[in-house]
Amino acid sequence: MDETEHTSQAGESEDNGGEIDDPTATDGVLDDPPPPQDPSDDGTEGSGGDPDTASTADRDANAGPKSDVDPAAATDSTTDAEVATDAEVATDAEVTADEDVDVGSGGRDRSSPDVDFDGVVLDDDDSQGLFDDLLSGEPIFENKEVLRPSYTPHELPHRNDQINRMATILVSALRGETPSNILIYGKTGTGKTASAKFVSQELESTSQKYDVPCEVEYINCEVTDTQYRVLAQLANTFIEKNQQVIANRLDDHREFRSDAVDDPGILAGTEFATLDELDTRIEELEADAAEMEEVPMTGWPTDRVYSTFFEAVDYHERVVVIMLDEIDKLVEKSGDDTLYNLSRMNSELDRSRISIMGISNDLKFTDFLDPRVKSSLGEEEIVFPPYDANQLRDILQHRADIAFKQDALTDDVIPLCAAFAAQEHGDARRALDLLRTAGELAERSQAEIVAEKHVRQAQDKIELDRVVEVVRTLPTQSKIVLFAVILLEKNGVHNINTGEVFNIYKRLCEEIDADVLTQRRVTDLISELDMLGIVNAVVVSKGRYGRTKEMGLSVPVEETEAVLLSDSRLGDIENAQPFVQARFDN
Repeated sequence: MDETEHTSQAGESEDNGGEIDDPTATDGVLDDPPPPQDPSDDGTEGSGGDPDTASTADRDANAGPKSDVDPAAATDSTTDAEVATDAEVATDAEVTADEDVDVGSGGRDRSSPDVDFDGVVLDDDDSQGLFDDLLSGEPIFENKEVLRPSYTPHELPHRNDQINRMATILVSALRGETPSNILIYGKTGTGKTASAKFVSQELESTSQKYDVPCEVEYINCEVTDTQYRVLAQLANTFIEKNQQVIANRLDDHREFRSDAVDDPGILAGTEFATLDELDTRIEELEADAAEMEEVPMTGWPTDRVYSTFFEAVDYHERVVVIMLDEIDKLVEKSGDDTLYNLSRMNSELDRSRISIMGISNDLKFTDFLDPRVKSSLGEEEIVFPPYDANQLRDILQHRADIAFKQDALTDDVIPLCAAFAAQEHGDARRALDLLRTAGELAERSQAEIVAEKHVRQAQDKIELDRVVEVVRTLPTQSKIVLFAVILLEKNGVHNINTGEVFNIYKRLCEEIDADVLTQRRVTDLISELDMLGIVNAVVVSKGRYGRTKEMGLSVPVEETEAVLLSDSRLGDIENAQPFVQARFDN
């Protein structure tokens, strides 16, 4: 309620915030009355007050025609107003004081857009939430998950030869025999894992069809990278499966026992001659379930974990294929003990058989294996060659038909994604990431279709994201060296040599109170940055002055500098320009 409308209520005190001085006075009950219906009977606001004491401002604020107050009319008005109870008066006063809104009166805040002329708050149906605008456009994707690396397609173009070879090796598992161990090689994004998972799914579904106990267990050795973790994960997997098998057998035996109590004759021809033998078998199953203890992820001796896994996998008859993805990471971290134990288990198992399928990006990782492990592990080797641009185009088209809505891509999108990925060793994963990111960028800009410009934006974004992640995770000393290179390059220094970088590096270390490494160690850090693709360093001979490394940045300067300055230590450097100027002075 604005100030003018407050003062228009005669009988209200200006000191009490609009509260009624006297609850028995009619002024507190009467709000702005409706316009007079009869010209001969038009009262004024504040008829219950003294007209002589009303201020000029009060009179000017009153709307409607002014007339002399009729005592009879004032009496009638007072009489009508007294019908209101004391409780109603108090309620009206509280509303006026607390909310500045007088329901049913003219004395409300007309400046508020959310209040209509009857004092009722309106719902703003036109307001847009944070995500409403983003959801208003038509989606481009039909099923985005098809473009993610975790998706296993029902068809893998240009990998039929490798898939068929895997199938001919693993088919012996469906006959109850032990399949040969398989090693699969190939660069990143050549379809190794997808093909292996596809064959594994087919193997398990076929085993269920013919009721043959055959299982495939997948382990990513980049995550599960020690012998303890691999054995513990396998042991717990088989313990869980064994408990389910025991539970099913107990249900069958208990139901059979219930029927045998009513009709002992049904025991004839079964493995149980009497009810006591059946009861003994039920007790044995219950004891087996109670004895199966899950392996904790740490804390047990390795030999105990191994024996637990051995007992769990050999609990009943089955053929198990253990798929070790990124197997070279396991060997690099823990040596070849795990592979030795797994490859030798078949000679000790009674009921089950184990086969190993290793997947690696490193063609030479077997050079570091024990000769006995190498001979038993590498019984069959399958190499996955990189995809060419035409093959990548087929793969992308196959996925795009499922992932995107119809006519959501221009004709040049898929060929361009394939061309970009073919430049990087035929990486199908990179091509799929590029296509998915292009679709996301188009969707965010509320474009109706994915065009060539979105692919180029996606290429820049993926490259920048990679650079940002690599730079962000660098050690502090490497960050200081890289920051020195950036400062020199920003100041127009070309063919930056190691000595120049070292001079700036020393000054930066002094500024942030960091340890100063030797120039030889700084040269090693530059080599590491070169290996990561952040700088491009070449060794240049200076004749009788020896050799030095000359380098330049291989990444965007501004974005890389921003990532470095986000580090709390490097962020303390307020002005590095004097350090660079000192190089020219020297």
